[in-house]
Amino acid sequence: MTATLTFCVLFTMVMPSEGGQQAVIVVRGAAGTEKYAPGFEEAVELWQEVAQQGQAAVIVIDGDAEEEISAKEHLQDALQHQREGVAPLWLVFVGHGTFDGQTARFNLEGPDVSAEEVAEWLAEVSRPVIVVNGTSASAPFLPILAGPNRIIVTATKSGHERSYARFGEYFAEAVADPQADLDQDGQTSLLEAFLATSQRVAEFYEQAGRLATEHALLEDNGDGVGTPASAFHGPYDIRVESTSHAPDGRRAHQMTLVPSALERQLSEEMQARRNAIELRIFALRDHKAELAEEEYFAELENLLLEMAQIYREIREAVSTPSSGKESDSSSEESAATVGKTEDDPVHNSSL
Repeated sequence: MTATLTFCVLFTMVMPSEGGQQAVIVVRGAAGTEKYAPGFEEAVELWQEVAQQGQAAVIVIDGDAEEEISAKEHLQDALQHQREGVAPLWLVFVGHGTFDGQTARFNLEGPDVSAEEVAEWLAEVSRPVIVVNGTSASAPFLPILAGPNRIIVTATKSGHERSYARFGEYFAEAVADPQADLDQDGQTSLLEAFLATSQRVAEFYEQAGRLATEHALLEDNGDGVGTPASAFHGPYDIRVESTSHAPDGRRAHQMTLVPSALERQLSEEMQARRNAIELRIFALRDHKAELAEEEYFAELENLLLEMAQIYREIREAVSTPSSGKESDSSSEESAATVGKTEDDPVHNSSL
């Protein structure tokens, strides 16, 4: 009984999210010193506000060393409760990390949690997973947690970048910041937040005249090799020649915690179809040099026709007469966005 009560106190929500509802688990680690506590607390509050704005289930783990049940055990229980669904599960680490040359850990009040332990618990999660580890020495989490249907973001490119990382706190501000919406589609994608945060981190060190001690990575293709922000040319194109592995970022640009008015009106089936076609277009573009020009454009035309059909369906859906001025206004805004997107189904990417 005591464990259950403690569990409820530490968690904003403990029940599984609905199938189509995103869930956000925010884990606040040990501050170490009072110097870092306010920043960590603010980051957690920002994640709560953004998650609620996006109508996601919010779970906050803020361990107390005096509790009978450790924060580590609460995290394991939370992942167990949220293992099923079709909407993404966001797992966010706010705090400090360590790396002893072999094992990377996230510092908690009480027993720390290792990357291997998180990987073991996530193995039972069937829904899409997004992990944002904004801590120092977080890079070793990336190859261990990477896999199909997962997106991993770390604040550092190496476990040896052990100094305090600003990336995590900056990312909490960027994840729903309209200023980070690079393609101006009314929502900030995970990739856009990553790029904006990375730029802000770089600017901090440059303005302070200090050598940067954190270099964030993003991985979303399952190969376990992260990509830095410097490899991207905007939110759609990655300089493939600057990396020896398959491009990252395409799935991350399809993920957003706070959807636009248009996105909220799309059915899960429409979203899945659109996302799949976008990925097929990017894959086709990657192999453009291997195809005859006529073959390439024929395949591209077929994909664009499929995309156009989806947006016609969306236009019809949002143009359906509804009652109430507020609904009409929302429909007009959505229809305008659809028109803009339909003119360029692959978001102005170079074909």
